[in-house]
Amino acid sequence: MRGRSTITFLKAPKMNPSHALPSYLEPAGVGPWGVFLQQVERATSSLGELAYLVETLKRPKRILIVDIPIKLDDGSVAHFEGYRVQHNTSRGPGKGGVRFHQDVTLSEVMALAGWMSVKNAVIGLPFGGAKGGVRVDPRNLSRRELEHLTRRYTSEIGIVIGPDKDIPAPDVNTNEQIMAWMMDTYSVMHGATSTAVVTGKPLALGGSRGRRDATGRGVFVCGRAAAARIGLSLEGARVCVQGFGNVGNAAARCFHDAKAKVIAIQSVEGTVHNPAGIDVYKLGAHQQAGRPFAEFAGASVVPNESFWEIESEFLIPAALEQQITVANAGKIRTRVLLEGANGPTTIEADDILTANGILVVPDVIANAGGVTVSYFEWVQDLSSYFWTEEEVNGRLDKIMSDAFNALWEAAGEAKVTLRTAAFTLACRRMLEARHLRGLYP
Repeated sequence: MRGRSTITFLKAPKMNPSHALPSYLEPAGVGPWGVFLQQVERATSSLGELAYLVETLKRPKRILIVDIPIKLDDGSVAHFEGYRVQHNTSRGPGKGGVRFHQDVTLSEVMALAGWMSVKNAVIGLPFGGAKGGVRVDPRNLSRRELEHLTRRYTSEIGIVIGPDKDIPAPDVNTNEQIMAWMMDTYSVMHGATSTAVVTGKPLALGGSRGRRDATGRGVFVCGRAAAARIGLSLEGARVCVQGFGNVGNAAARCFHDAKAKVIAIQSVEGTVHNPAGIDVYKLGAHQQAGRPFAEFAGASVVPNESFWEIESEFLIPAALEQQITVANAGKIRTRVLLEGANGPTTIEADDILTANGILVVPDVIANAGGVTVSYFEWVQDLSSYFWTEEEVNGRLDKIMSDAFNALWEAAGEAKVTLRTAAFTLACRRMLEARHLRGLYP
């Protein structure tokens, strides 16, 4: 008919919404995000009436990819890619670190954000999960260039962060100074000093006492609680640590102070071993002086691949994710594996360790000390009332010990691993919040 047009709509094939994942969320391969999805899947059967919402955990709430152009010292302009992922905010604002590393990928940042969601829910903190990263090797930048990178990255993600929206913190290759620059940039953008926008800051800018060692201290607290559960004495216990940065160093010192023997340490420079025990304070001073691992007089250099075969009571992977795989899991000879890093064990390796009778204390509780004290810092900033280091450490010890013991009981009742129990507990808490809040509109 004249004056009218006909539009034909093609009928799309019927599709199960749970299968209609965006391409970048497909659990292809063994990437970090795929590992996270597998871990969520293992908990799904235990979610009961909340299982209908589990797909919300398989899709990050928000993914921001930004271009970071900066002028280098030689006058040229370089571009870097940055990310900020908010996985879930049903229980509170996003919370998670920012890492600067040349191998950062979107899959990695998504998985780290998911693990932060689980971690905060397991501990009982009023946060959701988030994570950030910039694909850069900071060793190749001058201090001026690093500051420009940090400030431009902060300005680009400034639309999604804030004290009541998303609170970044330090992670791999970032520190108190990076957080100070981030806080200042955000404050300038908003015309008022906002100390609570990031945590892990210097004390002079609203940082918390005890924050620097908090993650490693939390690893020790979980190790101590696990040892008590299986009747293992800390005194004389052999400890191997992969990674001698902030987390590994602090964990090693805590075990050393508890009269355990740290017998092997692996860093990017290599592996040192001493069956009689390494003085971790001397090694730390040696490293701080910029001297190579190989020149440390208190231990012998051994091949990196032999690290995993050294017999111990505690093994602490405190470096990067996916360090323990099917290639080395069967060689590990330890009683308790404390995951100081995020996602250091693949799902297949996890099964091998369990089959071999090794108790795995998962990252989502073992390394939660950092975010716990970050929570303390956030609370102190918002109230402008600051605690002593003794108060911080005492509250950290209690929260982590209580959370571990509750998780141990839950795992025993359900006859599952600590990791599956942690994911089940966390997913229930997140989905209960999602259910009660409902869907808008």
